[in-house]
Amino acid sequence: MATKNKTNRSLKKRFRVTASGKLKRQKCGKRHLNSHMTGKRKRHLDTPAHESGTRADKYLRAMGES
Repeated sequence: MATKNKTNRSLKKRFRVTASGKLKRQKCGKRHLNSHMTGKRKRHLDTPAHESGTRADKYLRAMGES
């Protein structure tokens, strides 16, 4: 009997899979110590980042997707 692969739960919490199959994540650096940042810089950290290529494929396999 073949064994199943375990889902990487930390990746499941950090990424969302879009309808087209891409990975969407939040940008880092906005949790704390940002009173010195300009408002523009903090707003740009709000926009989601996308993973693509071989790194995204590796993450998708680890998450149990596709």
